[in-house]
Amino acid sequence: MEHIVFLTGRLAEKSLERVLTAMAPTPFSWEIREIGLQVAALMTADMIRRRVPVPLEAQRMIVPGRCRGDLDALSEHYGVPVERGPEEVKDLPQFFGRAAHPFDLSQYETLIFAEIVDAPRLDLDGILARAAHYRAQGADVIDVGCLPETPFPHLEDAVAMLRREGYRVSVDSMRTEELVRGGRAGADYLMSLNVDTLWVLDEVASTPILVARGEPSNVASLDAAIDALSARGRAFLADPILDPAPFGLATSIARYVRLRERYPQIEIMMGVGNVTELTEADTTGINAVLFGIAAELRVRAVLTTSVSQHARRAVREADVARRMMHAAHTAQVLPKGITPDLATVHAKRPFPYGPAEIDEFAAQVRDPNFRVQVAEDGVHVYNRDGHWRNDDPFAFYPELKLETDGGHAFYMGVQLARAEIAWRLGKRFDQDQPLDWGCAVERGKEDLGAWCAPGTTMKKKEAGQ
Repeated sequence: MEHIVFLTGRLAEKSLERVLTAMAPTPFSWEIREIGLQVAALMTADMIRRRVPVPLEAQRMIVPGRCRGDLDALSEHYGVPVERGPEEVKDLPQFFGRAAHPFDLSQYETLIFAEIVDAPRLDLDGILARAAHYRAQGADVIDVGCLPETPFPHLEDAVAMLRREGYRVSVDSMRTEELVRGGRAGADYLMSLNVDTLWVLDEVASTPILVARGEPSNVASLDAAIDALSARGRAFLADPILDPAPFGLATSIARYVRLRERYPQIEIMMGVGNVTELTEADTTGINAVLFGIAAELRVRAVLTTSVSQHARRAVREADVARRMMHAAHTAQVLPKGITPDLATVHAKRPFPYGPAEIDEFAAQVRDPNFRVQVAEDGVHVYNRDGHWRNDDPFAFYPELKLETDGGHAFYMGVQLARAEIAWRLGKRFDQDQPLDWGCAVERGKEDLGAWCAPGTTMKKKEAGQ
């Protein structure tokens, strides 16, 4: 049986022991080593090397997530793997569960077409910049959107430029002459053709996206186009068109289901922008559901847009959703515990510690540094001088006695503001860390993570005061 050593500080020791005991039976034996440090968040690799003797007499070492330093060097020093644990002690069961059942999020089946909806109004540099932005968010194909009654004299130049830069390109137009121009310029895909406009394919080598003639409900015309190209051995994608809610969404989903039933092997496209753009709601959940449907129906490609400000991260969300749903479908599990990146507003386990446990942590503190934690009953602040709870950050100010310490007052203001947001929304709060908004925001350099005594904070000078 594997024997694991867990390193921690004094404040977290009892909590860590309770969590590990509650996990029994475990496929490993364990021991806890408190290395003479009150706050585990301040642990470093150099400190571990000085305070933990060799040989380790274990097969693995787990250190607090905020432990700084080169763990590979520590692994070499001790001759066993040294790993960072989760952000909170209470998350250890999930940490070991993920380790036992890893999900490969590098794989997906559905291509993302990201549309530049106003391409005729952009110059070449603007088109290229927009394409780079979408590719960075996860797009596989850049869709050059044409506009009705809007000249696009640089269409060919735009397609050729994107192709030179290594992009796959589609051209999206209601005018066959623009589709022919885009195809001759080298576009990989053309949107959209129907049974009456298949002649365009005699002029170009592009792969068409097929739609019904006139109204999407005219499924017979879509079938006719599918049958015609299948007989010719020509590659295509078929799009029954997803309608917005509440104006035909359910009926249009049924069209996709019936299309897959009629044609089990063809490649299908689904345009999700009619739902994400035209529904004033957070698009993360909408994308999750739509890509779940796409995974069930084996949809080959999804066309998405990023026009409305509330949908400005739609491409990134689509990328996360397709990977999550592919992993769930492949493993035949529900899409839970695979990635939290689409849970941007609410956390699955927002309050890992209850009020009684926070009382216990507070009773152990013997220094003046403030700890901030969030539980179901509100925001908690404590140090050696007291323990206060409230749901209004302003209510703490008289108790903190920071009138003459502007730097520390500013620091506590930031922490309490984050804590209130986390409490009201049901998000995870970790002191000295920004709130996690998942894929809803651009992320900078990834933090190393943390698990230590909850709510611990560095002294003012160590926290940048």
